[in-house]
Amino acid sequence: MVEELAVVGVAVVSGCVAYVMAAAKVVKQYERGVVFRLGRLRGDARRPGFTMIVPGIDRLRKVNMQIVTMPVPAQEGITRDNVTVRVDAVVYFRVIDAANAVIEVEDYRFAVSQMAQTSLRSIIGKSDLDDLLSNREKLNQGLELMIDSPAVGWGVQIDRVEIKDVSLPEAMKRSMARQAEADRERRARVINADAELQASKKLAQAAGVMSEQPAALQLRLLQTVVAVAAEKNSTLVLPFPVELLRFLERAAQQPAAAGEPDRQAGYERMVGPDREDELSRQDGSGGREVEAAEVADSGASPALGGATMSAAGALPREDVPPLDAGPGEPPPE
Repeated sequence: MVEELAVVGVAVVSGCVAYVMAAAKVVKQYERGVVFRLGRLRGDARRPGFTMIVPGIDRLRKVNMQIVTMPVPAQEGITRDNVTVRVDAVVYFRVIDAANAVIEVEDYRFAVSQMAQTSLRSIIGKSDLDDLLSNREKLNQGLELMIDSPAVGWGVQIDRVEIKDVSLPEAMKRSMARQAEADRERRARVINADAELQASKKLAQAAGVMSEQPAALQLRLLQTVVAVAAEKNSTLVLPFPVELLRFLERAAQQPAAAGEPDRQAGYERMVGPDREDELSRQDGSGGREVEAAEVADSGASPALGGATMSAAGALPREDVPPLDAGPGEPPPE
């Protein structure tokens, strides 16, 4: 009898231990427990710690409440300005209502992933390329709102959405590089032109000050010579005033202008007044200037009716044949 009681006691204890082991559940700090009794939700989610359920009747499902980092696969699309890009992103979300996350959606992770991909393609089509490259903060906020709107009903909260990378075609990259290079060159030219303008104003002011004191220009010239001589080279710089060149030019022009009347008078002496009148009547007013120029340049007289002149003077007037004599007629006595 005692043995039978002992066996029954051992069986009861073993059954109690097995029941306790089956009914006892531990919910971790970052989890919440959703209990289903005969397929229906029972109460609120169980808090972290030790909890008991009815084995065989209740079913406990644990839901992770930590923030989940989910990468969004790269999506290829065409922007509003007709540029093909490839964009990938990352989504940070967490479950705020464990019961809705289990009841309202079959797999909230897969649902959030698909919604993120769809929203990312929609953002690409609504944005320009410049916005994708330089205004990502605004696009991140818009993408977060698009994903968070349906996720609220699933008991999921979207904490943050970030666009990671924007891939462009190689031709577009080269075009953008050329555009950036041209823009930098334009800015460099503008800066250089501004510097030249400021330098020219300062030089104009310096020239005004030096014009009041001529000695200042000479001192500046000597300072330049000293600066050049300080270098280790064999070049000798000799300043030459521009005013001296102008003086020499004016001095060379004055004798040339004074020699014109002398050449004209010599021509008149060689030809004679009567002969000059005949040449003027025959050739017109322009013949005398042409012949005078030839005499002045060559130093010899032209042939007049077969007679010649020497540089020293003209032949006697009675030896010069008249202009109306033919080529075959002898000169008159």
